[in-house]
Amino acid sequence: MSAARFAPSPTGLLHKGHAFSALTASEVARRSCGRFVLRIEDIDFTRCRPDFEAAIHDDLAWLGLDWERPVLRQSEHGADYGAALERLVGRGLVYRSFKTRKEVAVAMLSAPHGPGGGFRDAPLPAGEEARRLAAGEPFAWRLNLAAAEREAGPLTFEDARRGVVAVDASAAGDVVLARKDVGVAYHLAVVVDDARQEITDVVRGEDLFEATHVQRLLQALLGLPEPRYHHHRLIADAKGARLAKRSGAETLRALRERGVEAVALRRELGFA
Repeated sequence: MSAARFAPSPTGLLHKGHAFSALTASEVARRSCGRFVLRIEDIDFTRCRPDFEAAIHDDLAWLGLDWERPVLRQSEHGADYGAALERLVGRGLVYRSFKTRKEVAVAMLSAPHGPGGGFRDAPLPAGEEARRLAAGEPFAWRLNLAAAEREAGPLTFEDARRGVVAVDASAAGDVVLARKDVGVAYHLAVVVDDARQEITDVVRGEDLFEATHVQRLLQALLGLPEPRYHHHRLIADAKGARLAKRSGAETLRALRERGVEAVALRRELGFA
């Protein structure tokens, strides 16, 4: 059976862009008589809040959506993400990086792979790594992109708007998969959960298209199923700027409070 998912992070209140994504995922599921899955991506414990999570449920119910229960919360599955990371560690596909964000930014300014490419580094010599570990220095687990691409070979993914797309993870570079202090990163958690929940259709905004390249690579390395991707258009405000939590986009809660009805919003977004 097919399954499409809506996977918000409870770091703020939902806005029209989230509504459009949730409604799109629900419609993809409905068209194939499949499952509509809600997943709470709450691994960023520094920003996620229970009241925002409760608001997600309220907003989706107001929109008239129903979803599969129980709802998976990523914060409850750290051991599974850790096991996936260990598989990559054991095959030499990740390495410890002790560089700070500032050091990474400086390194990118003189990157030999040219503009547009992600950060690239290499494992430290064993002695140097041991010294830093003994000193308790913080580190991140980074994907060794060169080694990963050699092992996986050429890959593609299917996008509803673009068709078959060749995987090119160079823009991601040696992406962070986990940090010692905050645990697993988005890319690794999302591919583990898509497989766990048997997601066949990943529905999300166009702004996450580039993330698909590295996620498809991780799927291949971990032997996980390949879903179809639906990268939909982004909803903009009256000035043409993309709606975002950080820019103060009007929330669904605020729309309700000023008397907007769900049916009107659905009609405005093209879901009459």
